[in-house]
Amino acid sequence: MPHSMTAFARTEQAAAFGTLQIEIRSVNQRYLDPHFRLPEALRELEPALREALRQRLARGKIECTLRFESQEDTEAPSINVARLVEIANALATINAQVPDARAPTTLELLNHPGVLQTRHLDQETIKARALTLFDQALTELIDTRAREGEKLGEMIASRLDAVSEQVNQVRGFLPQILERQRALLLERLESAKTELDPQRLEAELVMVAQKADVDEELDRLDTHVDEVRRQLTQKGPQGRRLDFLMQELNREANTLSSKSVVADTTRCAVELKVLIEQMREQIQNIE
Repeated sequence: MPHSMTAFARTEQAAAFGTLQIEIRSVNQRYLDPHFRLPEALRELEPALREALRQRLARGKIECTLRFESQEDTEAPSINVARLVEIANALATINAQVPDARAPTTLELLNHPGVLQTRHLDQETIKARALTLFDQALTELIDTRAREGEKLGEMIASRLDAVSEQVNQVRGFLPQILERQRALLLERLESAKTELDPQRLEAELVMVAQKADVDEELDRLDTHVDEVRRQLTQKGPQGRRLDFLMQELNREANTLSSKSVVADTTRCAVELKVLIEQMREQIQNIE
């Protein structure tokens, strides 16, 4: 089943340390082209994120944005009560021995080593959560690409049906076309009052038939249509193969047009080119 290269996914998680948010945008691109916007504190996650994309995506321009907002009081200092009690006991001992000793001020107590403690963020926990959240966002993105790819496949399949219809129409025209060309040739000879050797007449008719014969092109069109249908049922990236098949379909449509000797086949050839171009535009978005 084809996957589109156009999709968007967003995941968010709130925890004690703050809020993580991840956005992934994907558009069509010939190769896999990832871009990352990460906060400095999580910049070292980029290689792991890049590898995760490489493992699960084959093509597309991917823009990944990771935002992190810490809780406002996460970095707020706290008082080490046990340490403060130790200092108070020491001061009481000093005061008992030296009654006139000056007691420290509150600010001096706070500045004493070990009294104030800053609660630092657990970076490893945040990184682990960010990687998990990214995996969830990537899964959502892939699911979206699959759903859109399914719709693209249906649109392409409907146009393949129209291509087959045009091919069948041209096949139906061929006997009439050959008979009409034979009649026109005989009419021109009659008008010119020219007596043509039967063998020469037969050779002229063979040349007309060869010029109007497009069976080979019609067979190749059918073959390419069948291959496109088969590709749409395959797993894995399909875009490049489908794009190549569109080129081959267009080549046969051009040949059919150049061999056209009546308006009916010209009209069919033009319609084929329109249908092929419509498919090609859709295939540009397939992974």
